This record gives sequence, C-alpha cells and structure tokens, in this order.
Amino acid sequence: MRAFLAAAAVAVGLTAVFAVSHAAASVAGLLKVRVGGDAQQTRIVMDIDQAASGQLVSDGLADGHAVLILPTVSAQGGLQGSGQGLVKTWAIQQTPGGARLQLDLAADARVKARFLLPPADGIDHYRYVVDVIAQAGGVRLINTASPTPAAGLRLRPQIPPARVMPVSLKKVVVIDPGHGGHDPGASGARGFEKDVNLAAALALKARLEQSSRYSVVLTRHDDTYVPLEDRVRIAQRAGADLFISLHSDSGPDANVRGASVYTLSDKASNRAARFVSRDDWFMKASLTGDRGVSDILFDLTQRNTKNRSAAFAQTLVSHVEGKTPMLRRSQRDAGFMVLLAPDVPAVLLEMGFVSNREDEQQLRDPRRRARLMDAVGDSIDAYFVQSIRLASR
Repeated sequence: MRAFLAAAAVAVGLTAVFAVSHAAASVAGLLKVRVGGDAQQTRIVMDIDQAASGQLVSDGLADGHAVLILPTVSAQGGLQGSGQGLVKTWAIQQTPGGARLQLDLAADARVKARFLLPPADGIDHYRYVVDVIAQAGGVRLINTASPTPAAGLRLRPQIPPARVMPVSLKKVVVIDPGHGGHDPGASGARGFEKDVNLAAALALKARLEQSSRYSVVLTRHDDTYVPLEDRVRIAQRAGADLFISLHSDSGPDANVRGASVYTLSDKASNRAARFVSRDDWFMKASLTGDRGVSDILFDLTQRNTKNRSAAFAQTLVSHVEGKTPMLRRSQRDAGFMVLLAPDVPAVLLEMGFVSNREDEQQLRDPRRRARLMDAVGDSIDAYFVQSIRLASR
C-alpha cells in the first residue's frame, strides 16, 4: 500500500487572537497549520486548542477551490501560505460564520475526508485534519519536496517559499436589488421602484468590479421576482462578507425626501411595522420565541454580525452624506427579513423617496445615480480596510 503523507510539510504558527467572554468558552483558537503529502494524497492539519466541527462547502473537484467553514474556530487576522502535493496554496480568514479555509487544489483533486483528532501521545491539543486525494485518471503533479520514508504523520516545520503566490482573499459582496417581477415596490411619477433598485445595483456592481478586491454577487440580474428568504440564502451560500439591499422609499407626504440606512433590530420599529402591514415584501424578523435561539454560539455569532452591520452602516452614512439628501435620523434599525442572516453583516439602504420629485429625478439620472453608487462603493472600501486594520492588531 502506498505510503501516506511521507513528505515534509509547511508549518506556520499563528497565535489566536480572540476576545473571550465568560460565555465564549466553546470557541476554539487556531494555533498552527501544517501541510504534507504528495501528488497522490495530501493532508492539511489545523492545530486548535479545543474541539471543533467543520462544514464542507465545496470539495474542490468542480472548480479547483475547496472551501471549509469551521463555525466554532477563531482565526482573527487570517493566515495563508504555500501548499504541497495536491494543495497549491491555502488561506484561512475570519468570517462572521467562523474560520473559512480555502484550498487551491491541483486538477482533478478533491477533499476526501475530514476528522478531528483528540489530544494523545504527548500532543496536548486537538487537530482538525483534511485529506485531499487525486481522482483516478487525474493529472499528477511533481512534488518538489524531498520525499522521506513514511512513518506515520511526522511533519517538519519549514519556511514557505516566497515565490509561491497566496490564495486570493477577495471579499464577497452580495447586492440585493429590492423587489422585481410581479412585486413592483413603490410607485413614483415616472415608474416603479423595482427598476430604480436594479439600475442602482448594476451601477454599484460595476463600481466594485473596477478593482480586483471583490467578488460581486447579485440576487437578481433582471426584472424577476426572487422570494425574500431566497435572497438571504444566496448571501449565505456565497459566503458573503457583506450584504447590501437597495431600495427606494415612499410616503404620503411628497415633500419628504432623503436616504436612510437600516440594520437589524430585535424589535421592528413603527416604520417597519407599517411596511409589514401594507407590503408583503417586508416581513418582521423574529429572533426570539419560535426561533428557539438557545445555542450560545449562535448568540455570539449574531451579536458579532450585528456589530459589524452597525459599523458598516456608520461608514455608509458618512460617505453618502453630501452626495444625496439624508433623512434627519439617517441610521435606523428595523426587522426586515433580508437582514436576518445571523452570519452575514447586512444593511438596507433606502436611496431616497420615489414619491418625491427631486429624489426620483436623482435616482433615475444615470450620472447622479452613478455618483451615489460611487459613494457606496467608497464606503465598502473603507469598511474592509478598517476590518483588516482591526484584525491585524
């Protein structure tokens, strides 16, 4: 039988940075990552200080990128490095849903197995192990490491070669154009809200894609109806780092104008309650009672996500001010369903009132709309720069 994991491996230490409270004892810290193996089988070992479980999002066979989420592991600051054997490069970054491991795999390679090893044989910590294999008939890679006789898992630390490029850490931004299809949204003098929202979403997508820092996902690309809960799932499946829902407001007073930003609250505001009663697109998000939120990890994740959402909302307001009129109380909270995901920072931007002539003209003018979306794009840039700065402390 072919010896498994005979080659030397990369080992890079990482001190886990985590603000521990009395309720956060179940969150594990990442200590070290090691990679070893050859062009037939490769193993990734993550040393952690407590037991943890993982969720495999993609095994890598379809597109060469395997993704694993470790909900109970903290990897503040992130870590990345070169690979070996079937793993070309790897990266771990902190997301609201936990640590996210991405592997850049060789052709026809996939994740075969994952398991947790408890402390044993003089090792005082846990090890989360990911095994990658080459599919039958796949392309074999030449292992540049010097092979050694196999004698179990014995990985020698080495300095990663500087010539190997790391895995790209693009931030995933999901843009949600409100309404669509048979749900037109609010009505203005010149048309429906759904069209304004889509035009703004496409402009923001174009703005973000001018750089190579983002992977942008739209919940809809045309005049189609996407159910409310599906929009949340799209963000979760994409592993979104940020979710922004674009809407256009309306009201009985045609003189009222201005933009506002919403984040999720436990109890819907009076304004949100009025939306619920008149428009089935908006739904109150119940975070208690029948949701049965009893797991402390869920509570911590949700609290962290709400804090991140509030931080982005503040940044967004500061960048949009001066580019468009704002409501006097421009930062608000409500129970909109599109903000419900407990693991995705999210805001809902009301770009202005289509029931107001000036606001509607601005939202329908391509040049002025692009100016507003440039400001939103600038706020996204600033938010992620600040997040990286805080994680590196």
